[in-house]
Amino acid sequence: MKVYVYDLPSKYNSDWLSNERCSSHLFASEVAIHKALLTSDVRTLDPWEADFFFVPVYVSCNFSTVNGFPAIGHARSLMASAVKHFSSRLPFWNRSFGADHVFVASHDFGSCFHTLEDVAIADGVPEFLRNSVILQTFGVKHKHPCQDVGNVVVPPYISPESIRATLEKSPVTGRRDIFAFFRGKMEVHPKNVSGRFYSKRVRTEIWRKYGSDRRFYLRRHRFAGYQSEIVRSTFCLCPLGWAPWSPRLVESVALGCVPVIIADGIRLPYPSAVPWADISLTVAESHVEKLGEILEHVAATNLTSIQRKLWDPSVRNALLFNVPILEGDATWQVLESLSQKLDRSHKRSSVSIQ
Repeated sequence: MKVYVYDLPSKYNSDWLSNERCSSHLFASEVAIHKALLTSDVRTLDPWEADFFFVPVYVSCNFSTVNGFPAIGHARSLMASAVKHFSSRLPFWNRSFGADHVFVASHDFGSCFHTLEDVAIADGVPEFLRNSVILQTFGVKHKHPCQDVGNVVVPPYISPESIRATLEKSPVTGRRDIFAFFRGKMEVHPKNVSGRFYSKRVRTEIWRKYGSDRRFYLRRHRFAGYQSEIVRSTFCLCPLGWAPWSPRLVESVALGCVPVIIADGIRLPYPSAVPWADISLTVAESHVEKLGEILEHVAATNLTSIQRKLWDPSVRNALLFNVPILEGDATWQVLESLSQKLDRSHKRSSVSIQ
C-alpha cells in the first residue's frame, strides 16, 4: 500500500504550528498523522502509484480568543479550499470523486465539523467529503449523520512524551492508592447558557453522588500534573462530555488505570488491536448511581486479570501517535485500517479491470 501526501500551501497546515498548542492538544492527531506519514515507508512521492491520498489540513488549531478552545467554524471552507487547490492542479480527486482521499476530523463530532451535536447533525457531512475516508475521534454504534461517510475511529491525541515521562517516575505496576479517579468538568448545574445539558448530566450525577465518598478522588479544577494522579489510580472514570469520546480513554490505558467508560453506544478505536472488553469496564449512563458497588465488585473478583491485560505494552502503543511511526502504534493502526479499504484504490481497481 502506498500513500501520497499532498504538498499544500502552508496556510492549510504548517502556518498554524506557530502556536505550540497546535501539535500538543487533544485534537492534534491531525498534525501527528501528517508528520508520521511524511517519514513513513508507505509514503510515495509519485501520486500515480498511490492507493490513497492524504490531505493535510489542520482545522483544529484556530483557537478562540474568548475561551482558548479550538474554533472550527472555518473547517468546512478551509477543507473545501484545499480540495479546490489540488483538484485544479492534479487529476486524482476528480477521477475517483475523492473515494481514495483521506482527511482527519479529530474534534467532537468529526466530519460534521461542529462542536454541538444538534447543530452538527443539522449541518451533516459536507457534500464534497461524502465519498472520502475520514479519520475521526467520533464514533457510535448506532446510525448517526456524523459518521455517514467512510470513516476510521482514531484515538484523541495524548503526547507520547508526556506518558513516557510519567511512567519513568511511576511504572504502571506501581502502588495505586486511589480507588476511583476523575478530574475535569463536573457542573453542579449542568444546563449551560446554550440551554444544553453538559455530559447529559452524567458528570453532575457523579459529583452529586460521590463527591463526599472517600473511595472517589474527584476534582473539578485543572492540574497540569494530573497524569501523576492517573498512574496512582485503580479505576479512571471516562464519562462523556459533549461527545461520547474522551482523552481520558487514552490516558487511562496508557498509564495502567482501568478505564470506566460511561458513554452509551460509543465506538472505540482500533478494536482489532485493543481488547476493550478485557481491559475496561462499561457502565450505562443510567447506572451511574450504582458505580460504587460495580467497582467494588470488580475489585473483589477479576481486577487482577483486567490489569494484566491492560498493562500489555502493545495495548498502550496502539493508542499513541509517534513520530516517526512505531510498529503497532496509532498511525500504524490507521494504515492497517486503510489496508482493509483497498477496494477504494483507483490504482488497484484499474489494474483489476485491465
